[in-house]
Parts: sequence; C-alpha cells; structure tokens
Amino acid sequence: MPGIGGERLRRVNRWLAEDLLEDLADLYVESSEREPSEDYRSRSRQDFLNRLAGDIRQPGFAMVIAETDALVGCAFGFPVRSDGFWWFGFDGTLPRSVEQLTESDGVFAITNILIRPHSQDQDLACRLQERLLADHQASLGTILVDQADRPALNAFRSWGWQDIGEIWRPASPTMFRVLVLPVGDRTVARLEKPAHHAWTRRPG
Repeated sequence: MPGIGGERLRRVNRWLAEDLLEDLADLYVESSEREPSEDYRSRSRQDFLNRLAGDIRQPGFAMVIAETDALVGCAFGFPVRSDGFWWFGFDGTLPRSVEQLTESDGVFAITNILIRPHSQDQDLACRLQERLLADHQASLGTILVDQADRPALNAFRSWGWQDIGEIWRPASPTMFRVLVLPVGDRTVARLEKPAHHAWTRRPG
C-alpha cells in the first residue's frame, strides 16, 4: 500500500538494480546533507557506484525501492554469512544473541538506506528497512556507519537502530559504529548477554 507521501515499495533483484544504477547514484547525491563542490559530488557518486557494484555481487543481494512518479528512496544489502566473517574486527565482545542469530542465518546486513530530501524521512526509512528484513525473514538487521557521521548516526537511531560497538575494517581507515535493528520482541529481549565466540579482534 502507498505510504503517507504516496510512495509504493517494490522489491528489486540484482539485475534490475543494475538497470537503475544512474537513478540510484542521483538519489545518493541528492540524499546527502552536504553542499559539496561539483568535483566532490562526482567522486562521491563514483565511490557510491563502486560500493554498490560490490554489494550487488554478494550472495543474496536484495533491494527495496520507494517510488512515486520517480525514485524517492531505497534500502539494500545482503544476508550475513553464518561463519561470522561480517563481525571480523569488532572491538570488544559481541553480544551472545548476535552470535547465535548469525550462526542460524538470521542476520541481514543493510548496507545503505537512501531517502530523497523532503520525503517523509522517518516513516519511509522505517518502511523500507522493515520490508527488506521481512522479505528475508531476518531476525536482526545490521549496518555499519562512519562514527564521524553524526547526522547519519542520529538518523539511524531515530529509526530504531541500536549501537552495539565499534568495528574496524582492514581495507578502510574509518572506524565504524555497529548498529543493529531487532525484528520482533523476542529478538529485542535477546540482545543482552555477551558472546564467547572468537570472531572479534581489536585493531592492531
């Protein structure tokens, strides 16, 4: 059903996503709160397309888009593998429930949520993330956010995401905050106890 702003949600597979690359890149640029130079916008746009191309190649990649007369939002990602590789570099002890949900293929990584400015931001973002997780019958969503990006962190927290710590990726100089979004009351209750699994590692 259409949302408050008349948006309709539609599931998109990897092949359809490839057909929408330019529209998705436009949405990425428009969704930024910055007012960068044209050169920065061009580089940022290409960086986004490179990251999206990598995500599309992941097994189980999926996307949900929101449309009116144009593309106004999207959320996309892929299932977290049960071997726990997604959590490599986590600083500290991973919650036991997160470990257990990972081992049972219950975690889905949302790698980006984009909303066109002046859309019903919070309502639409929540609908997109809920649809994407529901389509995969996930018990937990996870996303990594640059810890220096305060507007993004505040936005995700307002959409119901919980901060569980930091993670360091060897290929990136950035330290990320790890946010999770429980699906259902039982999952919320489980996000309490520490884990014992050796998936985590402090940056060297």
